[in-house]
Amino acid sequence: MLKIKVFGDSALRKKAKPIKKITQEHKDALSQMARLMYESSGIGLAAAQVGLEDAMLVADIGSGLYKLINPVIVRKVGRQVLEEGCLSVPGICIKVKRANKVWIKALNENAEPQDIEAEALLACVFQHEMDHLKGKLIVDYVPFFEKFKIAKKLKELKKRTEDEGLPQPETKSCSLQL
Repeated sequence: MLKIKVFGDSALRKKAKPIKKITQEHKDALSQMARLMYESSGIGLAAAQVGLEDAMLVADIGSGLYKLINPVIVRKVGRQVLEEGCLSVPGICIKVKRANKVWIKALNENAEPQDIEAEALLACVFQHEMDHLKGKLIVDYVPFFEKFKIAKKLKELKKRTEDEGLPQPETKSCSLQL
């Protein structure tokens, strides 16, 4: 049973490994990730967030479920700034600058090549989840002097990760919960 890893868990900082051959285990993991994403009211989830080292993610902004393996952004244009939350960093919302439009190459769960053009919210979600595949979190986008504002909350999350018995932190409503 997969479980979402929370800030402080070393799995969130590991770089994903490309998948050479898609197996039934990968397909099952993608399905479990999608179920967990929906149950958590998220719109995206990367394998690193559930402790898997494979380069795969799921996303659904309401227009259909994407299950992507070995995703790569091949082109970016434009700029947007959206307030993002993260299922692995609950209670923290960060304004992140990202490309407004991206082109992605990936495989689906049946090893079929996918060329995806995404813009606005979907582009943001893909970029956020692909950051996870590189071991990057939304807190890494916070300017140094502003990190002091969230330092206490991050310390609480890290403590909770170390001591699983602590209660869930109160969550702040972000415009995007990824």
